[in-house]
Amino acid sequence: MNGWSRYESVVDQQIRLAQERGDFDDLPGKGKPLPGLDGPDDELWWVRGYLRREGLSGDALLPPSLQLRKEVERLPETVRELRSERAVRDVVSELNRRIADWLRTPSGPAVPLRPVDADEVVARWRAGDER
Repeated sequence: MNGWSRYESVVDQQIRLAQERGDFDDLPGKGKPLPGLDGPDDELWWVRGYLRREGLSGDALLPPSLQLRKEVERLPETVRELRSERAVRDVVSELNRRIADWLRTPSGPAVPLRPVDADEVVARWRAGDER
């Protein structure tokens, strides 16, 4: 190399030596596209990959007001399999506590949100049990 020695960092040297030994030859996925790159202009590929790897729903990215709104909408499904009225009331109480916290210091988009009527949820829960 023209009498000049090439500078090689310690990390670069370790990678080069590993390549020469063949340490990278049989890695799983070799020669395959990287997972999660759904399209050439997909700016959020890394977010989708993170959610998929962690087993999370996209709901985790929503502002608190929208998360609470979705929980209210899914409440009948959430309490359907509960075995006691006390358990149903506990779930409603916890949700109402978080709604009250949000109403005290709202953040994110203004979404119509109010505490849930526990008696109404229990009545619907009982009607579902009778089927």
